[in-house]
Amino acid sequence: MKRHPSLTNIEISQDIIERWQSIVDILAEILDIPAALVMRIVGKDLKVFMSSKSKNNPYEPGEREPLESSGLYCETVIKNRNKLLIPNALLDEKWKNNPDIKHNMISYLGFPVYWPNGMIFGTLCVLDNKANSYSNTIEQLMIKFREILETNLLLLFMNHELGVKNKNLAEYLTEIQSLREITPICSYCKKIKDDKGYWETVEAYFSKHTDTKFSHGLCPDCIEKHYKDIIK
Repeated sequence: MKRHPSLTNIEISQDIIERWQSIVDILAEILDIPAALVMRIVGKDLKVFMSSKSKNNPYEPGEREPLESSGLYCETVIKNRNKLLIPNALLDEKWKNNPDIKHNMISYLGFPVYWPNGMIFGTLCVLDNKANSYSNTIEQLMIKFREILETNLLLLFMNHELGVKNKNLAEYLTEIQSLREITPICSYCKKIKDDKGYWETVEAYFSKHTDTKFSHGLCPDCIEKHYKDIIK
């Protein structure tokens, strides 16, 4: 399952956390269910990121389960990148022994949530301790709420990318500044004197102070000067 390591480390701001808490609380209240969740991929785990403050909700924020081969409802949503509806897991051979049954969560509706670059953030899902087919109206409501989550992720992603670009630019400007300083160079062998007084080859100096990598060749003038007889 392809993931972007830097995205899993992006911190969600407090104002967004509060909005998302309102979303899961509203879902749980409207549907009259024990649990509405926002799940997030963190490393190789799936984490309960937001959990509704509803009665009999067995899920606590911060709880984690390994994502791969976990048997969780949300694992299938993430792998298939599609909605998953389980009206009654007890009547479904595939789901009757899944890990959420221990919490008595026998019905499930979940949608994948994406970062703007197409990577999976996690899921928005609801769970019930009784059979529940969830109406089309509920599905449309969850899709609208998912759009809010993804709009918030877009802003976070843009700020993150801007921060990375600014960091790279700052590093580049530092390199340029270091090269602008007066640098002693030998008139004969062309070695460069560093700030500690040591003489280094041009290749060694630039490799140390920049990301420049060197490969060696011969310019036309040197070929003519040193290999004139061979060329003829």
